[in-house]
Amino acid sequence: MKIPFFPQRRTVLKRIVQYSVLGLFALSTPLVGSFLQPTQAQSKPGFSAKVINVGYFAFGDLIKAKKVLEPRFQALGIKVNWVGPFPAGPQLIESLNAGRVDVGSVGESPPIFAQAAGVTEVAYLATGKPNKGESSAIVVRADSPIKKIADLKGRKIPFQRGSGLHYFVVRALKEVGLKITDVQAVNLTLAESRDAFIQNKIDVWVAFDPFFALVQKTIPIRILRNASGISTSSGFYIGRRAFVNQNPELVRVYLEEADKVGEWAEKNPSEVAKVLSTQLKIDAPILETVARRRTYRLKKLSPAILAEQQKVADFYFEEKIIPRKVNIKDILLTSQVSEAIIPKRIN
Repeated sequence: MKIPFFPQRRTVLKRIVQYSVLGLFALSTPLVGSFLQPTQAQSKPGFSAKVINVGYFAFGDLIKAKKVLEPRFQALGIKVNWVGPFPAGPQLIESLNAGRVDVGSVGESPPIFAQAAGVTEVAYLATGKPNKGESSAIVVRADSPIKKIADLKGRKIPFQRGSGLHYFVVRALKEVGLKITDVQAVNLTLAESRDAFIQNKIDVWVAFDPFFALVQKTIPIRILRNASGISTSSGFYIGRRAFVNQNPELVRVYLEEADKVGEWAEKNPSEVAKVLSTQLKIDAPILETVARRRTYRLKKLSPAILAEQQKVADFYFEEKIIPRKVNIKDILLTSQVSEAIIPKRIN
């Protein structure tokens, strides 16, 4: 079967964080009160916007494909503007910080890297249900001499820095006594690294669905480790702070529809595959595998979830991957706004 190619726009992106020569991350944007609690408007439920800008990714968006937002927002006189596709979470957050995206979803790492870079415009909205970690893996070709994670010392490891895969890689290395500085981290998007792996230009691939499932069904590979026991959640729904404070009702509608689609998706994996097959040009049976090994519904930001996210942030700092310790509570919404945006159906 022919592997579909997803071209990446080779634009010059302002990196939130980048590796320095010493392997640390340097800031790409000036710090503006990085340790100060951002001023938050005390808004009553409602909205003032005429457009909601929703970020989405190149590896598929079920909410976009199902077209569930448009009728809800049209009834409110609001236009839905889809912004993307983004190759990974850092690029989506960069666009959010620039005011081009109002809401979206990312892995656990991008908000932490953004906060470490002094970005205060991003705000946590909700999280996804925990998954089993089966949709992410570090893989090699079936005939590779690399047999275990410890064998990766000194080798090139491709992943998007600051993305959801970053934490997975660092934790997997830590388990066997290695640091990120013990390997050659290569900053590639998921699509770029997939193409390089298929073309046998790299020995190791850090994979994520749907590209992982696609390659898994196409060429012989061996999994060194999946994200089981490392994956903390299905990521976070995030929003642009100013937009959320001024338009809590619109954010509530967005989260409500996202959770409705999630409920439908968990009950109908074969239908999910059909919907995404049209969007991604990937065979439905492969996408059904993707649908069955991930979760879709939303959860509120409980103290336990926030504590887990803080552990991730602390780990990055302890490993000297981010340049400063961050407190994720510094970018939370006020309790008033948080209460206004969460639909009753989300527990």
